[in-house]
Amino acid sequence: MNNCFIILAAGESKRFKSKTPKPYYLYKGKPLFLHSINKAKESKKFSKIVLVINKKHKKILKNINLKKIKIINGGKNRSESSFNGLKSIKNDKISKVFIHDAARPNFSFKLISNLFNGLKKNKCVIPVIKTNNSVKFKDKKKLINIDRTKIYLTQTPQAFDYKALFQLQKKNISSVTDDANLFIEANKKVKFVNGEIDNYKITLKSDVVEKKNLKYGIGFDVHRLVHKRKLYLGGIIIPSSLGTFGHSDGDPVLHAIIDSILGACKMGDIGEKFSNKNKKYKNIRSTVLLKKVIYQIKLNNYSINNIDINIITQTPKISKHKNRMIRNISKLCEISTNQISIKGKTTEKLGVIGKEKAIACEVITSVIKYV
Repeated sequence: MNNCFIILAAGESKRFKSKTPKPYYLYKGKPLFLHSINKAKESKKFSKIVLVINKKHKKILKNINLKKIKIINGGKNRSESSFNGLKSIKNDKISKVFIHDAARPNFSFKLISNLFNGLKKNKCVIPVIKTNNSVKFKDKKKLINIDRTKIYLTQTPQAFDYKALFQLQKKNISSVTDDANLFIEANKKVKFVNGEIDNYKITLKSDVVEKKNLKYGIGFDVHRLVHKRKLYLGGIIIPSSLGTFGHSDGDPVLHAIIDSILGACKMGDIGEKFSNKNKKYKNIRSTVLLKKVIYQIKLNNYSINNIDINIITQTPKISKHKNRMIRNISKLCEISTNQISIKGKTTEKLGVIGKEKAIACEVITSVIKYV
C-alpha cells in the first residue's frame, strides 16, 4: 500500500480575512486541515500523509499532535507547493498520490474509494459536479450564454499515478489552479468521477460560520478510601497509603468528568454506559472509559468547551499534582490545557471526607453542539 495523501495548506488565505490562518481556523471543534488528515488516516489506504504548510505558520503547529505526518514548506503558489509535496516523497516508492486542498474538510470515504477505482485504468482521476445554475460569460460589454450541461466544477482530492504527475510537474512552467490541468494541457486523459455537494471549498469566513449551541452538564462522584488500592485522580497515580475502592480503578475525577460530559450532551450517565454489573469493566482504567465517551460525543457533533473541576479531599493535597492532572485530562479529552481548571477543596475535617475515609469530585462541563 504505497499510496500518499498530500494536503495543501500553504496559501495566504487573503479572502478569508481572519487573524487565524484559514487552515488552522476551528471548524466543528478542530483546525480545518486536521479533518483531512484524520479522514486520510481513517481510510487506511495511505502509507504516507504529507502536510504542505506556509513556513510563517510553523509556530501554530507546535500544540497539535501530528505524529507520523510529514510536514514540509510550500512554495510561492499552488503549483510549487504541490511539486514540493511530490518531491518530498520521491524516494518512498509511491505508486498512487492524492492531492487535496485543506479547505475541503467534508469529503467522504466513498469518494476516496471511487477515486482509487478510477486509478485502476487511468493516471488522472478527479471528482466533478455539474452546476444547476445558469452560466454567463462576459466579453467586454456583451453577455454570452453558456450551455451549463457542458460545465463541470472540479473538486479535490484528485488522484494520480505518482510517476505520471511528477514528470508533468517537472516540465510545468505555469501556475495551474489544480494538478489535473497539467494532464489537460498535455492532452492526456482525465477520468471524471462523481463529486459531492458537501465537499465544498471553504473560501470566506462566512463559509465556516456555524450555529453553536452551548450546553452544560454537572458530574459528581465519591469513593471510599481503603488500603491496598492505588489512588487514581485525573487518570494519574497519586502517591498515597490509601486508594479508592470501586468496580473500575475508582477514579472520582474522571468519573465525574464523564458524567458531566454525558449530561451536557444528553447521552445518559456513566452507570448506563459502563454498568458496575458488567464484568468487562472490572478494574478497567477510567482513561479507557473517558476516551470512549469522547469518541461518542464527536460522532454526535459535540465539542468540549470548558471543564471546571473541584476535588474535595482532606488528603492528599491537590496543588502539587494538579498541573500533571490537567495535562493528562487535556490529552484524554483532546482539548487545550487552557480549557481545564482544577481546584482542591477540603471539608475542614468534617464528615467522612474530613476523616480521610473518602474522596469526592464535582465537575461542570460546557460543550458546543455543532448543527
